[in-house]
Amino acid sequence: MRYLALGDSYTIGEAVLEAERFPLQLVQRLGEAGHANAPTPLIIATTGWTTDELSAGIDGAAPAGRFDLVTLLIGVNNQYRGWPLEEYRREFAGLLRRAIGFAGGEPGRVIVVSIPDWGVTPFAADRDRRAIAADIDAFNAVNTEEARRQGARRADITPISRLALDQPELTASDGLHPSGEMYRLWVERILPEARAALRS
Repeated sequence: MRYLALGDSYTIGEAVLEAERFPLQLVQRLGEAGHANAPTPLIIATTGWTTDELSAGIDGAAPAGRFDLVTLLIGVNNQYRGWPLEEYRREFAGLLRRAIGFAGGEPGRVIVVSIPDWGVTPFAADRDRRAIAADIDAFNAVNTEEARRQGARRADITPISRLALDQPELTASDGLHPSGEMYRLWVERILPEARAALRS
C-alpha cells in the first residue's frame, strides 16, 4: 500500500512525536485492521502552509507513481491570514484534482479531512472564538462541496477538534496544535473512510 498525506502542520504533526502524527497512527490502525505491508506514508506538509504553498511543495517534492490512498487537509492558514474564501475554493479544487491524479484518477481513494477549529485552543484565548468557528465552518463548507463535486471521500474531524475547549489533554504543549491523543480520535473518524477507500 502506498499512502500520500498532503497538508500543513496538522499533517506533519507539529509539537508531537513522529509516531503520533495522524498519518502514522492511521497506517498503524490499517495494519491492525488487516491491511498488510502498510508503509510509512509519504508526507508533503509544512507548518504554516496555505493552499498555494502546498501546491508549490508538491511541485518541489514531485511524488511519483500511483498511491492507493491520499489524504488532503489544508486551509487553516488561509483562514488565519484572512484570505478570501473564493480563492480557497479555487486553489483547494485544484489541489483535490491533483490528489485524485496521484490516486490514479480514482476519487474514491482520496479523503478530504476537514479543518480543525484552532479557536478552542489556549492560543486563541484572547480572540473571538465564535468568529473563528464561523470562519472554519465556512472554509469546511467549501471543501465539503468540492469533495462532493469531485467524488472524493471526506472525514469530518472538526467536531472532535472542538472537544479541546474542555479537555486540555487534547492540545499539545505549544497550546495550539493537537496532541497525540487528539490525533488518535481523528484517526477513529478517518479509519472507516480509509478502509473503504482501500476496498474501492
